[in-house]
Amino acid sequence: MTTSLSLADARRIALAAQGFGARHPTRVGAAQLRRTVDRLGLFQIDSVNVLTRAHYLPAFSRLGTYDRALLERDAWGPKSARRLFEYWAHEASLLPMSLHPLLRWRMAKAERGETGYVALRRFATERRAEADAVLARIVTDGPLAAADFENGSSRSGWWEWSHTKHALEYLFWAGRITTATRRGSFARLYDLTNRVIPADVLALPSPSETDAQRMLIERSARALGVATAADLRDYFRLKPAESDPAIASLVEEGVLKSVKVEGWSQKAWLHRDAVQARRIRGAALLAPFDPLVWERGRTERLFGFRYRIEIYVPQPLRTHGYYVLPFLLDEALVARVDLKADRQAGVLRAHRVTLEQNAPTDTCERLTLELERMAKWLGLEGVDVGQIVMSA
Repeated sequence: MTTSLSLADARRIALAAQGFGARHPTRVGAAQLRRTVDRLGLFQIDSVNVLTRAHYLPAFSRLGTYDRALLERDAWGPKSARRLFEYWAHEASLLPMSLHPLLRWRMAKAERGETGYVALRRFATERRAEADAVLARIVTDGPLAAADFENGSSRSGWWEWSHTKHALEYLFWAGRITTATRRGSFARLYDLTNRVIPADVLALPSPSETDAQRMLIERSARALGVATAADLRDYFRLKPAESDPAIASLVEEGVLKSVKVEGWSQKAWLHRDAVQARRIRGAALLAPFDPLVWERGRTERLFGFRYRIEIYVPQPLRTHGYYVLPFLLDEALVARVDLKADRQAGVLRAHRVTLEQNAPTDTCERLTLELERMAKWLGLEGVDVGQIVMSA
């Protein structure tokens, strides 16, 4: 039986599932950080550093000030300390080690050349010898970046990857190598998977492809609270043929319940453990790649907030700015803030703040508190707010 949810209830369910509404802890330790990444399932990685790299922001949005070294240790610390690994999930991501077995089917498909873009798939067949040669050098020399190989760095941008970089990415997709650490301008150093991932993780049994996809959809549903089928498969970038049987299985098991959300044309699914909070209170600046907003259609359905990132839009054509973070206030997205960490001047610059028409009267006051909190977290001495405008 399909039950109905008001849009307001759906928003509260989604926010609670994503970890919003709780008071920030007085002190954030490794345990709180790990619970957050486990709740979300992943932190999406992005190398843009105009503010801070995107994978640091979701924990700050939910927990407040924390030591970024805790995340770095879990992601790129000694093998014995590793709690996270890098892989393609929702784009390039940091994931809890518990998800490694659930993505081995994707690695196996990449190994066979059945997934990935064309240049990658060729290394599974006609260019396999080149991939094997790259792998052999890593076996001998240890962790290496693309630039450590002859002609390893791209000529003038990420869209002109060298053959070596393609070979490395094929081996990465196939699970033969993974990220040992990052260096310099966030360049990935690749090493053999068994020299990076703890042995007890590699020893975990690999579920069947069908079971793994069902478990990934369950993780998506738990992280989203209430979601359409498209939302569920987007979380770990599954295809309809992979996600639809998983959803049907979870419905049969009673894990997912069919719901009709007010104003949504698509059927939605509610996780049986979703919390239906009576209200959500709090404030947070959200990374462009935060899982609450990364699926732009869902963001619009939930919040009536049309959001697009404009990094790749020429400056004269931008509407809201270069690196714009939505501002969540209680249960609504009420502003967009174009932010830059001016490290040389020691200032967090909000070049432009665009208020939504429904922004409460205390929005600027509460936003200022969040900006001051963020500046302190980033080691900056103050905040400079430029233009404040109302959205059209």
